[in-house]
Amino acid sequence: MDLKKIHSVYFIGIGGIGMSALARYFVAKDKHVAGYDKTPSDITDTLSQLGIKIHFEDRGEHISRLFLDKAKTLVIYTPAVPKMHGELTYFKSHGYNVLKRSQVLGLITAHTYCMAIAGTHGKTTTTSILGHLLYECNIPLTAFLGGISENYNTNLILKGTKVTVVEADEFDRSFLTLKPDMACITSMDIDHLDIYGEAESLRDSFKAFARGLKPNGKLFIKNGLPLKGITFGIEDHSDYSIQNIKIKNGTYVFDVKTPLTVLENLKFNLPGRHNLSNALIALAMAVEYGCPHQQLVKALASYQGVKRRFTYHIKTENFVFIDDYAHHPEEINAVYQAVREMYPQKKVLAVFQPHLYSRTRDFADDFAKSLAQFDALILLDIYPARELPIEGITSAWLLDKIDLDNKQLVDKKELVSKIHDIHAQILLTIGAGDIGEEVKRIKKELSIAS
Repeated sequence: MDLKKIHSVYFIGIGGIGMSALARYFVAKDKHVAGYDKTPSDITDTLSQLGIKIHFEDRGEHISRLFLDKAKTLVIYTPAVPKMHGELTYFKSHGYNVLKRSQVLGLITAHTYCMAIAGTHGKTTTTSILGHLLYECNIPLTAFLGGISENYNTNLILKGTKVTVVEADEFDRSFLTLKPDMACITSMDIDHLDIYGEAESLRDSFKAFARGLKPNGKLFIKNGLPLKGITFGIEDHSDYSIQNIKIKNGTYVFDVKTPLTVLENLKFNLPGRHNLSNALIALAMAVEYGCPHQQLVKALASYQGVKRRFTYHIKTENFVFIDDYAHHPEEINAVYQAVREMYPQKKVLAVFQPHLYSRTRDFADDFAKSLAQFDALILLDIYPARELPIEGITSAWLLDKIDLDNKQLVDKKELVSKIHDIHAQILLTIGAGDIGEEVKRIKKELSIAS
């Protein structure tokens, strides 16, 4: 498909973080853009401010005539939308060009220098760091982010079309539509068993992604993964390795050993060794692309993060409130390690909303271990996302598995009062569902109280 011949782009699920970045991109390309989403949100509000018409009922009469010319209209949908969705069914049955988001990214990146970030954890942060580094080094780039960058307050960095930076999402194998010039794999921890069925299928998918590199492409892999490529790691003998780590006033200060030299006294402001690893990958890819070392060092120090990735909402001497997207046991472990590194002696309360019945079932014992590390735990009901309930899989069932005295299952309506009752010095909200919507309310109530 030639995207230049498309005049109108219609999105089904336009409020998704990845979908909304594409919507912004097509607005910037002077296309007519509109779409459907299930519920209003901050994202749909900001898209509406760009002039995008969005509706929230699955009814065909809401679709403008601008989007009824099959030859000039592209319909993009997210896999999170049910297969029997009315508008999706209509467009498919009437012969429109209907593509998944990942297929469209494949088309956009096909004629650019594509840098793709894959892995079960760390994609969004790594992509946003890399986008920021290239931007600060004046590289003409387009970066599609899976979160809102704190530096740019958007999920689309647009400064040209020579280089494209994208997240390569393993969910439903959508990253196999990409043919990158440079790619990394941050991790291959087991996830999405509702799609893959077994761990080996997931690993095979990552290997297939690696084989999809363009000729002479470069693959970066976390040291220890069963693939061949340029390795990265922390305090080890990788091709790119972080050494001499210190923490000064909440900032990491460290050196980076590259295959050719050592970069000294780099600074990075995000807590957690997992974020250090993300920064290293982005730095390594930018170095291999040819960015000047001194500009990279300066750019890394100015990186501010991604919303809902260890985001501070309240930070006083007596109380800290942090929100994070962690929704997998390994991600919870990483957030716990970061909190403990920064606040070793303080009482930490975690509020966790499990995401998906299938993920809760598949990793129940691992969730139990990771959540038991906190001093206190509030568990919310499972956020179903695209799934129907699974018999016997509930938050109460998960709570019983957690070996922790100070734990409770709480309804959202009682959340703020229960947080008050626990008197923790550090509050952490974690999860990938709609817990992010509760953050504003929690912050407002706790700010008044403090």
